[in-house]
Amino acid sequence: MIKGAIFDLDGTLLDSMHAWNRAPRSCLESLGIKAEPGLERVLFTMSMTEGAEFLKKRYGLDMTTDEIISEINRTMERFYTSEAQLKDGVYEFLAGMKEHGTRMAIATSTDRSVFIRALERLRVKDFFDGIFTTSEIGFGKTNPAIYRTAAGNLGTEPYDTWVFEDALYAIRTAKGAGFRTVGVYDPSSGEDWEEIKRISDIHMEKLDDVRSFLERASK
Repeated sequence: MIKGAIFDLDGTLLDSMHAWNRAPRSCLESLGIKAEPGLERVLFTMSMTEGAEFLKKRYGLDMTTDEIISEINRTMERFYTSEAQLKDGVYEFLAGMKEHGTRMAIATSTDRSVFIRALERLRVKDFFDGIFTTSEIGFGKTNPAIYRTAAGNLGTEPYDTWVFEDALYAIRTAKGAGFRTVGVYDPSSGEDWEEIKRISDIHMEKLDDVRSFLERASK
């Protein structure tokens, strides 16, 4: 039996990376500042706090880190409340994992207050035994602390726990900490897909075939 599973949120469960890619740029534009090309990639590996600190320093913003986070979160909260959708097949995949008896958690770089209504609206919140954010843990996903904390909450060891991620850097972090990894395709990480396929224990274009995953993961 697959004892534990830890899921990233944005780009893995939710079709939301396009909105996140716009949010920091929109925040800067509202202040009359033109964002640098490729800003999205620069911020990609950072927690909310790290990203806000970067924006403050790089663009000389006359705002506190908390104010920058609040501004971006306000934009994203509207998106999560009414627009964000599950990626194809995710609801059925989670239901199948739950039926299989797998304990599940979310590990995300998004602040809890921003996304929690989306999980309730989409009727998936109750699938999870725990929800963890990098802001609450104090480290981004270049550090395995969030995965270790989530596994501890689930009562599973890393070698019995599968981490589902769409981002190459996060997969590397989880794999380096001894977790089993599932690379999930998202267009935002499309240029990394070949490397994601190479290093992941399992890779999936979509989370839409729980039977196939369970068979492959049990080998």
